[in-house]
Amino acid sequence: VQLQACGGGLVQAGGSLRLSCVASGRTFTPGTMAWFRRPPGKEREFVAGTRGSISTNYADSVRGRFTISRDNAKNTVYLQMNNLKPEDTADYYCAATTSNLITSARASPKNYNYWGQGTLVTVSS
Repeated sequence: VQLQACGGGLVQAGGSLRLSCVASGRTFTPGTMAWFRRPPGKEREFVAGTRGSISTNYADSVRGRFTISRDNAKNTVYLQMNNLKPEDTADYYCAATTSNLITSARASPKNYNYWGQGTLVTVSS
């Protein structure tokens, strides 16, 4: 199973970006997919998660600005990022697991079996 993320780039504060992550490989049905990020010099942190295509949750720092969605037919998860701020600058990683994680469990990286490579988002002030 491989996760391929893309969509990062350089954007000015207030701008938008959309990240995509496709899961491919042997027969794989992700129960929960999520986005994490690692800001420069900081630890990895949870951004948003989705179970199925209905249940979603977000970090407080991005709620109201970011939207996670998924296309189950394509095994793809998206992260629409609006009103970006310089503090959103980070390497963004997608993650997946076959488990259907409850909300409180989605923020823990240890609950995910599969990870994509990072895609860099840089927000200039």
